Amino acid sequence: MILTGPAIAAARAAGQITIEPFDPGRLSPNAYDWTLGDTLRVCDSDLDAAVPTPYAEITIPASGLVLEPDVLYLGITHERSGSETYAQFLNGDRTIGALGIWVHVSAPLGHQGHAIHWTLEIRAARPVLVHPRMTFGKLVFLQCLGTPASYQRYGLKYTATTGIDISRLYEELAGGAT
Repeated sequence: MILTGPAIAAARAAGQITIEPFDPGRLSPNAYDWTLGDTLRVCDSDLDAAVPTPYAEITIPASGLVLEPDVLYLGITHERSGSETYAQFLNGDRTIGALGIWVHVSAPLGHQGHAIHWTLEIRAARPVLVHPRMTFGKLVFLQCLGTPASYQRYGLKYTATTGIDISRLYEELAGGAT
């Protein structure tokens, strides 16, 4: 089941959901509207799954930054979100899609027990100006069935994520952590 906006607000007030900073005006009928953070990692060279991704890190100026086609941007949500009770599903926003921005298509599931600032995969179809803290997507909370299985207890590779994170597939390919 998907939580409604009022149910998200109630679960947050009860301490079952983390959304920080929280703005009740960002609640919608079945989601919370999340915003783009202030920083991007620009990955504009060839990529190899067996080595760490090279990038340049930039701060998005208040006046905005033009995203260019054929460049992979790794961004971050301004909000930190999570829950030990609910799983999360992070989507781009329809208005972002209408600007030709694909955001976070490959990894939308946030497991129970994983409270983070989400790393975002961002691509642009055409040059498009984006601004820090603009609405960029919707966060849905899902009720889980069965015995709770916290992400933290599994010790998975992104457990310690604190900011924008590159792919860690190279660790697996080198015989490291999974």
